[in-house]
Amino acid sequence: MNRKALFLGICCINMLLIQSIKAQLGLTKKEQQAFNKHERQLKHQFAAAKLAWPAKQMYIRSFKQEGQLEIWLRHAPSEPFVLFKTYQVCALSGKLGPKRKEGDLQVPEGLYYINEFNPNSDYHFSLGINYPNQSDLFFADQQSPGGEIYIHGKCATVGCIPILNNPIEELYVLASIIHKQGQDYIPVHIFPIKFSNESSLRQLQNHTMFNSHYQALSEQLKQVFNFFEQYKQLPIVGIDQNGAYKLIAR
Repeated sequence: MNRKALFLGICCINMLLIQSIKAQLGLTKKEQQAFNKHERQLKHQFAAAKLAWPAKQMYIRSFKQEGQLEIWLRHAPSEPFVLFKTYQVCALSGKLGPKRKEGDLQVPEGLYYINEFNPNSDYHFSLGINYPNQSDLFFADQQSPGGEIYIHGKCATVGCIPILNNPIEELYVLASIIHKQGQDYIPVHIFPIKFSNESSLRQLQNHTMFNSHYQALSEQLKQVFNFFEQYKQLPIVGIDQNGAYKLIAR
């Protein structure tokens, strides 16, 4: 066997080994393509941000009025979260206010976590959100509260959070890596507004003026927002018997 043939043979074996390792991780072909495209880019972005690769924990928060999806990262529970990236939400259905019924086109508002990784979404890739949670079930339509809420690709929505295809690929890869390292519940907090934005606050006040339930929900979410803004840590939050979010540890 000549050297060229030997070299090609070794390269083929290495490629097969890489494919085998990825297969053992349970990646589909589509996921493998996304990992190949984005993993190296993410490592460069981490280096530029002076972050060690990979992060161990992720926190996602979304602001409906501002059309933003923020990605926060850290390496240990004792560390503060650091803002890594902000994606633009490219479309929004409904208006300010929580989701309460199937087909109301509303994006939920509340405290959630990622409960599904879907590489075969009709919207390219998607990350499922555990709506309805216990708070939602207290207030939502009892027969048809709605569901199947995702952060996904493309730029169409009937109550989800679309961020286009390339950003969802990148976020899907990063969330998958962190999830595989042991973060079973990646929190996703969906706020009506960024409460530090005075203009958005005025708009929210107009929406809550004659709606006591929405006013109470907004105040609960504002407490969570303010805590994180001050400490860059997540408070422990429970849901009481009346469906309200309650900070139970600071």
